[in-house]
Amino acid sequence: MGSDGVKAEIAIIGGSGVYALDLLKNPKTTTVSTPYGKSPEIVVGEFEGRKLAFLPRHGKGHTVPPHLINYRANIWALKELGVTRVLATTAAGSLNPKMRPGELVLLDQFIDFTKCRSATFYEGGGDGVVHIDVTQPYCQELRATLIKTARERKIELHPRGVYCCFEGPRFETAAEIKAIRRLGCDLAGMTNVPECVLAREAEICYSAISIVTNFAAGISKAKLTHAEIAELMADNIERLKKLIFLAIPKIPTIRGCGCVKALEGAVVRV
Repeated sequence: MGSDGVKAEIAIIGGSGVYALDLLKNPKTTTVSTPYGKSPEIVVGEFEGRKLAFLPRHGKGHTVPPHLINYRANIWALKELGVTRVLATTAAGSLNPKMRPGELVLLDQFIDFTKCRSATFYEGGGDGVVHIDVTQPYCQELRATLIKTARERKIELHPRGVYCCFEGPRFETAAEIKAIRRLGCDLAGMTNVPECVLAREAEICYSAISIVTNFAAGISKAKLTHAEIAELMADNIERLKKLIFLAIPKIPTIRGCGCVKALEGAVVRV
């Protein structure tokens, strides 16, 4: 149970530029103590009859860099609050000329180039060993709901995109971008992994929408700056919020995807 008995069903994890939500009714702020440390402040409220939680991934005012985000504490805290679905947002640089700055991309695959992050809740010993299936790393039910909502409401959304996650906090080199482009990546970012993997281990449905903030290194002729990313996010964040809040009432109350049974067959038995 979360702090003070606060509970939620659906969580929104806000990335760069998404630090607050203004549509929640009866908002309450809570933190959750986890085996991995305390969570950041989480705002819990109501929207269209659903209990929502909002967690700013980088903390208030973007104080935590991507490589130091406590991903395990964040996902554990949401699980403790009763969350079964997560809608996440990310900022990303584009390698794909069809995915232009300001556009929304619904992720469907990732490639992981992070180096130093704790990427699992299961590290042997008493916790056991788990080999989780991430053939489809993002919840297919949530993805279908977001795609349908975008089409019905005429919100431009690329329905799939391959996201490459780098360690950060530096931006990528032109050579790195050239390499991952050859591997079939569409976007480059710093935060979606291991977040989506931990959600799968927690048997939480997880989907992520990226806002393209710039063309990546070696494609863009301009110097890459966080100020540029923040400015573009500010200009386009309302469309992202609109899509999320239009989709929330359409999310089935009973889960019909495989995320709820993600640990079945994944635990090593001796």
